[in-house]
Amino acid sequence: MATLILVRHGRSTANTAGVLAGWTPGVCLDERGGAQASALPERLAAVPLAAAVSSPLERCLQTLRPLLDARPGLELHTDERIGECHYGDWSGRKLAELADEPLMEVVQQHPSAAAFPGGESMRDMQARAVEAVRDWNARIDAAYGEDAAYVMCSHGDIIKSLVADALGMHLDLFQRIHVEPCSVTAIRYTRTRPFLLRLGDTGDFGSLAPRENAGGGAGVVGGGAGAP
Repeated sequence: MATLILVRHGRSTANTAGVLAGWTPGVCLDERGGAQASALPERLAAVPLAAAVSSPLERCLQTLRPLLDARPGLELHTDERIGECHYGDWSGRKLAELADEPLMEVVQQHPSAAAFPGGESMRDMQARAVEAVRDWNARIDAAYGEDAAYVMCSHGDIIKSLVADALGMHLDLFQRIHVEPCSVTAIRYTRTRPFLLRLGDTGDFGSLAPRENAGGGAGVVGGGAGAP
């Protein structure tokens, strides 16, 4: 089956502001995020891509724009199923403020039981994203053959949940996964099982350097801003 190239959107204005964006309109890439997106065509230059699929949110569409400009024949599709988690009443709030909410402990330790007030559950978020990938795998296979690869631009929690599914991990473990802004995660799907080929690859090891206020091992809801 197809090889899925997952790209998390570049660093956004919400990432640098420490805000949980969700589906809040008007959240775009910041200057660094734009530079990350501009580097994406060269990073993927050796990979033939059959199609591009994106979350409909602006920060994802902006991330893919340089790649689409570099490959005029690459068709873009949008799919709401890989859009950001619907955080409901949490959307637009500061992550530092949300850390004191009792629900945050559930989000961190037992996410399969977490449902955001006025939004969706993390279980439903994963289910729709996995359904989208299975659907696109079948469509790409049928149109381009089982050796084809395609790129999908989405969000931190979505990508982490897809990796957990590919590895056969329970959703309660997905906060152990981390993906940087504009990182590349690759999953090759076969008839019997998926193979994780790359995880959160940026080609930059700066994010491994110790830094202050790193969160004490907690998973950053929404994905975080990446290396400084």
